[in-house]
Amino acid sequence: MRREWILSVIVVGAMLTSGCVTSKKYESALAEADATKMELEKTRQQKNVMEQQVKTLKELNAKIGSEAQAARDELQRIEHGRDKERGTIEGRTKELEDKVKALSSQNKNVRAEYEDVKRHNETLKSLVARYQKELKDRSRSGAGALTPSSSLTPFPSAVPAPAAPVAPAAGSASMNVNKASANDLVLFLGLKKDEADRIVTNRPYRVKGELVAKNVLPKETFDMIKDRISVSP
Repeated sequence: MRREWILSVIVVGAMLTSGCVTSKKYESALAEADATKMELEKTRQQKNVMEQQVKTLKELNAKIGSEAQAARDELQRIEHGRDKERGTIEGRTKELEDKVKALSSQNKNVRAEYEDVKRHNETLKSLVARYQKELKDRSRSGAGALTPSSSLTPFPSAVPAPAAPVAPAAGSASMNVNKASANDLVLFLGLKKDEADRIVTNRPYRVKGELVAKNVLPKETFDMIKDRISVSP
């Protein structure tokens, strides 16, 4: 139908131009119409192909845009996590550095205190040994009351001087653990300072065995001094 319409237009145009239509001109017009139709169909196909390509490109562009946005979001998340982790690590590092400094200072103080206690202990050991030697010498020579020799070097200012020792009761070589001072217990019985302090703190004792029962002295230490002590009121 469309072809016939096109041919009619061409024929009418030829008639208007020349006034008559020959067979040759008619055939030429038909051939030209067919060529025009084929060209039109080819152009239409090319248009469809181009529209399909445009559609495909749009879809691909949308997909790439979506993937690019996802990649940007992931990159931002990674950067945020990295910054947060860096801040946490830096804070933890500073905390550990401060702790190390505090421990180093504490260790230094402990070492200084240890050296002071060590010197104090050495001084006490030396003095106890000298007192015990003098007491033994006085005991052998039958001297009177047991008192430290005035020739002994006095305690350093950092070490408190011991109280005057309490002499044992007449006719008895035992020391009353309910009355003797801690210094006397150290000097005359050879006890450690902390042991003597525990004896004084846990007074009174009704029997000597309470020194072990109350966990004041180890049994080995008690067995060494039990014959030289008493608990008389």
